[in-house]
Amino acid sequence: MTTTGDDRTTAMTGPWWWERWRGAALDAGLALASAAECGAEGVEFSGDAGLPTPVGVVFGVLAGSALLFRRRWPIAVVLISIAITPAQMGVLLTVVGLYTLAASELPRRITGALAGMSMAGTLIVALVRTSQDMANDAGSPAIGSEFVPFFAVTAAIGVTAPPVLLGLYVGARRRLVEGMRERADSLERELQLLAERAEERAEWARNEERTRIAREMHDVVAHRVSLMVVHAAALQAVARKDPEKAVKNAALVGDMGRQALTELREMLGVLRTGDGTQNAKPVKPAEPVPLAAVGHAAAAAASRAVDEEGPSLADLDELVGQSRAAGMAVDLSVEGESRDYAGDVEQTAYRVVQEALTNVHKHAAGAKTHVRLAHRTSEIAMQVENEPPPEPDEAADARLPSGGNGLVGMKERVMALGGVFVSGPTDGGGFRVSAVLPAAAQAAP
Repeated sequence: MTTTGDDRTTAMTGPWWWERWRGAALDAGLALASAAECGAEGVEFSGDAGLPTPVGVVFGVLAGSALLFRRRWPIAVVLISIAITPAQMGVLLTVVGLYTLAASELPRRITGALAGMSMAGTLIVALVRTSQDMANDAGSPAIGSEFVPFFAVTAAIGVTAPPVLLGLYVGARRRLVEGMRERADSLERELQLLAERAEERAEWARNEERTRIAREMHDVVAHRVSLMVVHAAALQAVARKDPEKAVKNAALVGDMGRQALTELREMLGVLRTGDGTQNAKPVKPAEPVPLAAVGHAAAAAASRAVDEEGPSLADLDELVGQSRAAGMAVDLSVEGESRDYAGDVEQTAYRVVQEALTNVHKHAAGAKTHVRLAHRTSEIAMQVENEPPPEPDEAADARLPSGGNGLVGMKERVMALGGVFVSGPTDGGGFRVSAVLPAAAQAAP
């Protein structure tokens, strides 16, 4: 694996301008070899220039040691190599300096200019030096005059072209690798961002399904359990005064309890198997049921709470009758021509009325209640309004608990189908719940 991003920054553990100790050791070795070469060539240079030998050696060592700074100041290294070309020293300095310059990020015009200067300097020195050597060597066999330019050009190209071409190749390859590494870093960051967003969407979906399951279970069970509590309170109040009515209330409590147990078993079966059917195979522990599947299955089970096909507007008479049997004074009025709606529209309308009646049992026991249903051209409207409750009768007080989720669940159901939901107290001291649903509503995605 290669280091990327911040990891590459922490990987720069070398001294000064070196990224790694390995690079520092390489440059130190090259500088030492170049200093030895230039120092040795400085002996001949001092003799030709008429300088003391130590001066020529020291000059060569200092010039050759410039390779130590090749990564930091490649232009300076090449200029030094050009400057000492007339002294016929620094071949290693010239080759390595040109390679480093060509492989660096400097503009190519600078590389071309310095490489041309170095080639020109080498060419001139080779021409002059070869001509002098041939003139001084009187005993050597005669060589044609065309040999001198050929040798000078060959020497200039041989010293300059290979390191420059190699440096250009290495620099291009390095930039290509760096570009690929940066692209890999960018892709890695994008993948990480996508993974985070996917996790956020998954968490949002899980929360939505939890809310949906809680709403379905609340709507399915709360109404029947509330009626059971109301009947139980009435049974307690009339047990001694009217045994016949007490027996009737006890029978109603039993029926409500059996229906509630049936719905609870269906819900628990959904949560255990992830399927609303009774013949579903149990899920293995190693393969947990996705929460989305549980939510859909819970919704399907909730839709079958009244009968096999799910609650519909045709069941409102039975729903109102159950509340009347529990002692509520409730009337139902229907406006417009009744017609069939989509299943989710009818179920939502039924649940709104059901939960509103449950709230009346909880918070306004004994209050007269009006249920209105209006069939319109492109929508269906429902309203449940109760009058102020009478003075509480402690003997018949059911003391129904409330979790505060009824109105929230109704609003969520209606808004999911693109409808409008309004609830609040009336001027007369009662409470009103109103909802309007599009006739061809589609569930929100």
